[in-house]
Amino acid sequence: MCIMSKIGVFRVGLGVVLGAAAGIGLFFYFYKQKRKKPWPRGSTRPPNLQSQHTALDCQEHTEILQPYNQVLWTRPGPVEGGDSIPYTSLLTREEQAEVLNRLDFVLKSLIELRHEVEELRNSLQGLAGEIIGEVRTHVEESQKVIRRRRFVYPRERSDSTGSSSIYFTASSRTANTTDGESEGGYTTANAESDYDRESDKESEEGEDEISCETVRTARRDSLDLVNEEETTLTLDSAIDEELGQLLQQADRLHSGSDQEKRDGFQLLLNNKLVYSDKQDFLWRLARAYSDMYEIAEDADEKKSYAADGKEEAETALQMGDQSAECHQWYAVICGQVSEHDSIQKRIQAGNIFKKHVDTAIALKPDDPKSYYLLGRWCYQVSHLGWLERKTASALYEEPPKATVQDALQNFLKAEDLSAGFSKAGRIYIAKCYRELGDNSTAAHWLNLASELPVTTKEDAESSSEMEEMQASLKFLST
Repeated sequence: MCIMSKIGVFRVGLGVVLGAAAGIGLFFYFYKQKRKKPWPRGSTRPPNLQSQHTALDCQEHTEILQPYNQVLWTRPGPVEGGDSIPYTSLLTREEQAEVLNRLDFVLKSLIELRHEVEELRNSLQGLAGEIIGEVRTHVEESQKVIRRRRFVYPRERSDSTGSSSIYFTASSRTANTTDGESEGGYTTANAESDYDRESDKESEEGEDEISCETVRTARRDSLDLVNEEETTLTLDSAIDEELGQLLQQADRLHSGSDQEKRDGFQLLLNNKLVYSDKQDFLWRLARAYSDMYEIAEDADEKKSYAADGKEEAETALQMGDQSAECHQWYAVICGQVSEHDSIQKRIQAGNIFKKHVDTAIALKPDDPKSYYLLGRWCYQVSHLGWLERKTASALYEEPPKATVQDALQNFLKAEDLSAGFSKAGRIYIAKCYRELGDNSTAAHWLNLASELPVTTKEDAESSSEMEEMQASLKFLST
């Protein structure tokens, strides 16, 4: 009974609450309808003013809710029919300016960030390409090293095979013993021995297959290694053969006419990328630059050929200092470079010239060209002027010294090693004898020089001097 009374009271309370809520809802509805009532017809107040009035009412209510330290920002905005409605903002003018500045800064930062991202992406792509190339090269080199380090172990394989054969023998003996016992009447032992024998056969077959597969793999590896070594040796021999043919052709063109020397120079230039790591190739390229120096007539062109040839000769010497030809042609090109320098640099270059010619003679004492070059150096030093001697004395504690007799001995040594080695060499011998007062011997060597053809520019220049000497000696003899 008490429960029923409580339920009745709850129902009454719920009904009162619902009724109050319904009444409030109706009141609010009628109030809204009254606020939305349109402006009567014929009135002087248009609908757009009503909307502005509503907006102004809202603005008034908004101003009541705003804090006292904020100023509303009203900006008219165009709408249809040319009317305008006010837009309000909760920011002060200073805050609005600050927001605009921050937005501008953010926009500029985004633009700069985009450019930096593009640059970073391009650099990362290039770096990725380089890393891929290096990794690929490293992997290929590692694979080559691994293949070369593979080693066949014949003893271990023979031991495994031997152990298998020993195992076969022991198992066969065990099987025979078991069969003998089974024949004696032990049926259980016979069954067990049959089971053991079958399992032993399976294990032996498995080991045999593994051993055979190991042998086949080792044979394949050894064959691959042998084939690779044979291919490498064949390739190296082919490269060496091609290089030998190229160098022979370059030597032949060097001994020819000016046009052939040009062809030899171009031939070596065309193959520089292939054989730039070969010392024999590089000193011949330096020699070709020296030939082009002698052929060229323009002074700037001569300087260019001499400078380039000196670089090639220096590179060849860096690969090893045991080549007489490298020292020989480096000395020649240093002399050519010094012809366009001051007296001080010419004397310094002469000292370098002498040093490398001496080294070339020590490495290859049977080369007549080295003795001819040393004779030229001695002859020039013996004819140095007063200013040149003073400069040499200022540069060196022991200035270079040489006499005409020293020059003559070196020229005669070159002639002894190779008779008729140089037309210019015989003319120098005649000049030395004339300066030493032996005119008859000088005339003899001039006659010998006239028998040789002109093969170099130096020979051509010496020929005119030879004619003058012959005329003067004939005059003295009469």
